[in-house]
Amino acid sequence: MQLNVETLSLINGCQALVLALMLWFGTHDASRHAMNGLRLRAVALLLESGGDLMLAFAAKMSPMYVLLLGNTLNLSAQALTIVALRMLLQRSLRWREAILLGIGAWAGVTYLSVVHPNYLWRVLWGSFFLVCNSSLNIAALWGGCRKRETRAQCLLLWTYVLAISLLVWRNVWLWTLATPPQGITAPSQVNSIYVLLFGIQPLLASIGFLLLYNEILQRGLYDLARIDPLTGVSNRLGLLEASETLLARARRKHESIGVLLIDADHFKSVNDRFGHDDGDRVLLELVANIRRMLRAGDMVGRVGGEEFLVLSPAVKEADLLALAERIRAAVERSRFSISGERYHLTVSIGAAIADGHEADMMAARRRADIALYEAKRAGRNCVMISTH
Repeated sequence: MQLNVETLSLINGCQALVLALMLWFGTHDASRHAMNGLRLRAVALLLESGGDLMLAFAAKMSPMYVLLLGNTLNLSAQALTIVALRMLLQRSLRWREAILLGIGAWAGVTYLSVVHPNYLWRVLWGSFFLVCNSSLNIAALWGGCRKRETRAQCLLLWTYVLAISLLVWRNVWLWTLATPPQGITAPSQVNSIYVLLFGIQPLLASIGFLLLYNEILQRGLYDLARIDPLTGVSNRLGLLEASETLLARARRKHESIGVLLIDADHFKSVNDRFGHDDGDRVLLELVANIRRMLRAGDMVGRVGGEEFLVLSPAVKEADLLALAERIRAAVERSRFSISGERYHLTVSIGAAIADGHEADMMAARRRADIALYEAKRAGRNCVMISTH
């Protein structure tokens, strides 16, 4: 079989069709935005497949029909891919830009095909808009490419960089040829190379989409193991890993870490009186009050029930006590409406300082726990710091 443009287009169309079916039926159990992004990409591949197959059988159809409908399919696929990628990444979708670029490209290509036929200018016009499409995708991927845990974004980014390079190469070659071809199906080395290489791009992009999908699943599992599902703050495992990281940094910088153990006073009475659903809402409000008082580098986690732990790096004892007092006062000022009744909550706080030379944070947490017990014995709604 001769590898002319029609044959290459047939191969590309079948490849895009198979990839579309793989993306649609081969992935599941993802978050809504990931699933919708993959399925939108699958639809884009179906449109690309339609455009390629029309080119493969161009000899059996009207050239104008192939040109106009084929461009409609391919440009629509480009617009959908922009939105699909951003949906997968949870970025702003940029529907308007994608649609406007598609309309602009189609209008120009149609004018340069029907009203004022000029193949070179038509290719240049379409290439410009395809470069804009790829640039939008690169912009969506740019920040994530710098993170080690998002290598799939780098693969996708370079796929679109290569697509731009291919478009530039094609236009430079066409404009420097003494007798350029007058259509994509015309027998020409530049046409065959372009169709071959451009047909590989959907494969690379789809692999990138699947790898990105896998990264999203892995991040979801990672967060699920480290985030408390009710309050959205770190759980015990998340706190353990964060404390190890903070302690390692404290050793390097010869700093200390503040530890606050916060317990809601008489919280059992809330659950007994109003039920666990209302008790959960009180915990959410408590966490919101704690978070409002923290600095950018501080973190809060739930260690169990109504007990929370705050880690505050690079603080002195006086600063830690001031932070604890702000949290206590903020909670005391809050008023909760539970089942139509007004309720007010207080907290007891135990504080401790962890030095950078300590092997781990367990000793500091035990000291904070002792201080918390002393705060309870002192009548609750107060702050105590460990002096040991």
